[in-house]
Amino acid sequence: MIAEEIHRITEALPHGVRLVAVSKYHPAESIREAYDAGQRLFGESHAQELQRKHTDLDGLDGLQWHFIGHLQTNKVKFIAPYVSLIHSADSPRLLNEINKQAQKAGRVISCLLQLHVAQEETKFGFTPDEALAYLDSGAWQQLANVQLAGVMAMATNTDDSHRIHDDFTLARRFFERARNDYFAPLSPTADTPFAELSMGMSDDWHIAVDCGSTLIRIGTQIFGQRDYGSEGGMISETEK
Repeated sequence: MIAEEIHRITEALPHGVRLVAVSKYHPAESIREAYDAGQRLFGESHAQELQRKHTDLDGLDGLQWHFIGHLQTNKVKFIAPYVSLIHSADSPRLLNEINKQAQKAGRVISCLLQLHVAQEETKFGFTPDEALAYLDSGAWQQLANVQLAGVMAMATNTDDSHRIHDDFTLARRFFERARNDYFAPLSPTADTPFAELSMGMSDDWHIAVDCGSTLIRIGTQIFGQRDYGSEGGMISETEK
């Protein structure tokens, strides 16, 4: 089942689009099954759950952990030594803490600016205007241990495909503007590292790909329904 879904999804993806298998609340055995099917990028939303899985699966060559959920500043230290990409850099304060913990770990951590484009108040992230103001301030250029690598966005939770398409289009336009205005001038003779657009989940990834996504985040479609009682009855970061 897991291997079949991995193959079905990846075969449908155009060149340049990668799958992040969202493994939160699923056991390490399921991740290993996906890994054996060729999957290498895995997304987690809870720092301490990720820490346990990183320990359990240490030694799997090429496995990369992506952090995709809301990240509290006091949890950054748990994942800084090994996380490959943080999709959810949603404030200057969090980016400053990631830089601090990355420096302690002797690493440069790639991060995506989380953009709030959904028509919902519950989503975290910079508004497009806030993100542009942050980039214009130049504060990010002082973060020697953070590499801004692109943008992450979630669409409005709706069945309206036009609304979802509009949300993703807004995120793509912001991404292109940021890349062209702030990052391309820094590397005029090489490809800019600001190259990832993380959009699309199980219900809307086809729309996201049409809108230019380079990373899609799919969990339930691959692993099935989550067992929220697993991982020791874990609760969300904001409930701790």
